[in-house]
Amino acid sequence: MKLALHWKILIGMALGALLGYIMTSQGLAQFVKDWIAPFGTIFIRLLKMIAIPLIIASLVKGISDLEDIAKFSKIGIRTMLIYIGTTLVAISIGLVLVHIIQPGNNVTEETLTELLAENGSSASSKISNASQQMESGPLQPLVDIVPDNIFNAMSNNGLMLQVIFFVILFGICLLLVSKEQAAPLKKVFSSLNEVILKMVDLMMLYAPLGVFALMANLVADTKRPDLFIALLSYAMTVFAGLLLMIAFYILVVYLYTGRKPGFFLKGISPAQLVAFSTSSSAATLPVTMERVEEHLGVEEEITSFVCPVGATINMDGTSLYQAVAAVFICQALGVPLGFGEIIMILATALLASIGSAAVPGAGVVMLIIVLESIDFPSELLGTGIAMILAVDRPLDMVRTMVNVTGDAAVSMIVGHSSGQLHYPQARELNDYYKK
Repeated sequence: MKLALHWKILIGMALGALLGYIMTSQGLAQFVKDWIAPFGTIFIRLLKMIAIPLIIASLVKGISDLEDIAKFSKIGIRTMLIYIGTTLVAISIGLVLVHIIQPGNNVTEETLTELLAENGSSASSKISNASQQMESGPLQPLVDIVPDNIFNAMSNNGLMLQVIFFVILFGICLLLVSKEQAAPLKKVFSSLNEVILKMVDLMMLYAPLGVFALMANLVADTKRPDLFIALLSYAMTVFAGLLLMIAFYILVVYLYTGRKPGFFLKGISPAQLVAFSTSSSAATLPVTMERVEEHLGVEEEITSFVCPVGATINMDGTSLYQAVAAVFICQALGVPLGFGEIIMILATALLASIGSAAVPGAGVVMLIIVLESIDFPSELLGTGIAMILAVDRPLDMVRTMVNVTGDAAVSMIVGHSSGQLHYPQARELNDYYKK
């Protein structure tokens, strides 16, 4: 029997973690970094390499296939409203959990001292990056969406929102010209899209090996696991919130579209696992789009818009983490929070999630901005950030998985509301899905 892709990736993750642990225990962590980790780096580079071409080809094709600007605007508004709604739900879940569990009360002075010594320099770097962003004007995020050089934007995955802006404008203009003039370009982008999707299929054959290498390197690179235990209550609070968010997606998809949890999870699980191992929504985007379209049954014109936009502005996992982390830091350092500060955290976390880059570690920089919005004492900021950096990497992996799951769920909701959601055809599990 042919093994499903998500099982191959899971096996690769497990074997990679096991190998990383064995090699580290034998003092061979450097061997893992030199001879195994590069294969994981190659996998991430392959995914990032294809992300921008995939957005350009699929988004232009998707918009041009609509043949109606009114239909495009309706889909766009619906997508944005749903993304804002799910982000508010995520932040609310995080705030409720952190106030119920109160993980900050479990951190001792000794642990704080160790964390500051271990992560103080990294915290200073993050604070410096956040300070540069806060010095910009209030409308700078809006300015940053518009590229001054589209070719420069296409060469930097961190500027993906600029690429999306250009491509949407290009697609709209393609609708405005006559069908005769648009026809040759539509054929080019249609063919380009098929070729890019075939490249994604080929890359996924390499996914189990790439994930194996990434997990082996992650375990070999883990320092001071004792500090992870000291922050276990905080980590478990974030983890519980993220699991609740996935359950929320599954419930909404089931109630609104009628698709059962097994259908949804089987369809998106390979993208979830790639997101978990890479900690990057942008790198996972090619896999997400392929799974949503080919395995969840969302039409391409919906997938090509909702998924790229979601990879850049829909950071439900990140916003939940920022809410929990902000309150946790205040609890641990004895900074009081009133109702006004809680509302400010909710509002700032919502805006920060939209501006957060779809790359590993960006959430920490946005967390600093959230803390600054409630006038958090500057002399304690370094300690607070150092405290959460010790467990940021594993939590980053899980929250990226939640971000990707949210993109898939919203794609199905928008697809269903637009009449463009169906059961995938010619799939070996199609009969099971319909049961």
